[in-house]
Amino acid sequence: MTAHDRRKGALVVLVAEDDDDDRLMLQEAWRENRMANDLRFVADGEDLLDYLKQRGAWAAPGTAPRPGLILLDLNMPRKDGREALAEIKGDPDLKSIPVIVLTTSKLEEDIVRSYALGVSSFITKPVSFESLVNTVRDVGRYWFEIVRLPGESEGST
Repeated sequence: MTAHDRRKGALVVLVAEDDDDDRLMLQEAWRENRMANDLRFVADGEDLLDYLKQRGAWAAPGTAPRPGLILLDLNMPRKDGREALAEIKGDPDLKSIPVIVLTTSKLEEDIVRSYALGVSSFITKPVSFESLVNTVRDVGRYWFEIVRLPGESEGST
């Protein structure tokens, strides 16, 4: 048992990422860090919102457990991450879910807009796999060992 699964049920981490290679690298980095959290993927902003609202392909009970954390790419087809983020943070039922932007963008405009929309963190995707492994380790440490997330209270104060 690692520190990343210190709670009774590890939180679901939902990743909105359209690039298959980036998904694969993220999964492998997750494994390298022995992250116990259930990592789930959606391909774009439309699919992300369908998952969060349990509709369409995600309507069957149990197929879309509420995530404790969302990793969001900004540049995706159909509905990009910027539009999806605005909808998530504008929805009273979803806005408490922490969202980390994980994108190739380094544009100041994207950083400023993401924070204005309510993102919890903005991370530019590392170029090398080794850097991605280190980033996932740091994200895991911070979000699963240090920070208190909604839905994890176990009666202690």
